[in-house]
Amino acid sequence: MAEIFQTDGTWTFDGSAIRIVPGRERGVHLVRQTLGELTVPLAAVAGVSFEPGRKGGRLRLRLRDGADPLSQVTRGRLPDAADPYQLRTEPDRSGVAEYFAQEVRTALLLEQVPEGPADRYLLSGPAVPVSAGAGDGTASFDGERVRLEWNWLTDDGKASGGPREFPLSDIRAVEWLPGVGLENGYLRFEVQGSPTKARPKYDPNAIELYGFKKDGLMALVGAAVVARLPHPAADRRTAPHPAAPPPEPVEASAPAALPVSGSPADDHDTLLRRLRELGELHHAGILTDEEFAAAKQAILQRF
Repeated sequence: MAEIFQTDGTWTFDGSAIRIVPGRERGVHLVRQTLGELTVPLAAVAGVSFEPGRKGGRLRLRLRDGADPLSQVTRGRLPDAADPYQLRTEPDRSGVAEYFAQEVRTALLLEQVPEGPADRYLLSGPAVPVSAGAGDGTASFDGERVRLEWNWLTDDGKASGGPREFPLSDIRAVEWLPGVGLENGYLRFEVQGSPTKARPKYDPNAIELYGFKKDGLMALVGAAVVARLPHPAADRRTAPHPAAPPPEPVEASAPAALPVSGSPADDHDTLLRRLRELGELHHAGILTDEEFAAAKQAILQRF
C-alpha cells in the first residue's frame, strides 16, 4: 500500500488500482471537484512520473490511449490544475511522492501491463446525469439523450430553432476544444442525419466556449457520452489493413484440398495453421457460422 495526502488531493495505491480523491480546498479546480473520486485500474496506466520543483513537485499519471473516456475527449488539452491525473505535491513530500511512483512502476513491471492502446474503456467516465453551462449554452446528458439549451449569448439564428435534443444512438462522435486566448472553443456533437460544417457560433449541434473556467465542465459532458459510444478500437478491429491483399473466398469444403506433407508432424502443423486461418476469417465475417463449423469439422477429422 502506498498513499500520499496533499491539499490538492489524496492518491492511494493498493497494488491493483489507484484511488484518486480530489482536495476540497478552495484552490482545487472546479473540474476535479465536479468529477469527484476516481478509481484507475493498474491495467489503464501506461506510466507514472514525479516531477520535483523548488516550490513543490507534481505526480503525473500517463494513461494508455483509449483506456479513459475523459482523456479520449480532452487529448491532453486540460490545464494542469484541472487534470485529475496530476497531483501537486508540497516540497517536504517529495520522498513520499517518489516512493509512490516507484511502487506503481514496480507493479506495472510485475503485472506486465502493456503501454499500447487499450481495446476498451477501463474507466467508466463521468457519472450521469451530468450537466454543464458555459459559453453560449448548457449541455445535459442523462445516459440516453443529449440536450442543448441556449442562453442570451447565443446567436439569434442558432437560438431560433429552440433547444436541441437527440438520442445517444444518433451520435457518431464528440469533439471538445477549450477556448484559448482570442480563439473560442466548443463542445460539438456529430449527429447522424444532421451534418454541419458551420462554425460553433452558428452550429446547432455545438456549444461555443469562450475560454473561461467552466469550459472544462463541458468536457465532462462529452466524456460521459463518449463512454457510451462504441470504442475507437472497434473500427480498427473491423477495418482491413491497408497494405493487406483482399482475402480469398473460402469454401466450406476447402480443407479437403489441403496438401499432405511428407511427415505426420508437418501435416499436423499445417492443419493447426489452417484452423487459425479459418478462425481469423470467421472473426472477420468472411465465413458464416455454418461455414466455419463445417470447415472446422473437416479439419478436425484429419487429425
